[in-house]
Amino acid sequence: MALLSRLLAYASSAFGLPAPTEALPDGDEAHLAATALLVHIARADGVLDAAETERLARLVRGRYADSDAAARDLIARAAAFDAQTRDLTSLVELIGEDGAPEQREKLLAMAWAVAGADGAVHEFEEALVWRLGKLLGFDEAGIQAARPLAQSGGAAALA
Repeated sequence: MALLSRLLAYASSAFGLPAPTEALPDGDEAHLAATALLVHIARADGVLDAAETERLARLVRGRYADSDAAARDLIARAAAFDAQTRDLTSLVELIGEDGAPEQREKLLAMAWAVAGADGAVHEFEEALVWRLGKLLGFDEAGIQAARPLAQSGGAAALA
């Protein structure tokens, strides 16, 4: 049983939630964890507004889902998972810190894009993105370098 499946089963029993009914497809564990990280960052300022929701959906649709419905489903599962874990470190471990540098950079740029979707990167969002960058193995210059990629490239460059 995959780590994420075990965590979901444990959270279900510990919090009295319905048990997961099916195993996650191959690769979905990392996609769910990455999307949960993005949801976590979008919620950091206490509000998940329409602009953040739309940006999140476009990024997920372009990178982790092949349709609007699949993106909505993945975001809903990720939001529930994020609510259960609330721990960036665990989510990064599920993604794998040793992935390809360009994939980690894209995830970091996606985090910057979600954080700035409402027109401002709030203090809590910025702190979380910096922490995510450190957990992904980036130095300060690498974290800062991902920010313009998010601002100039938009969802197309990040997909």
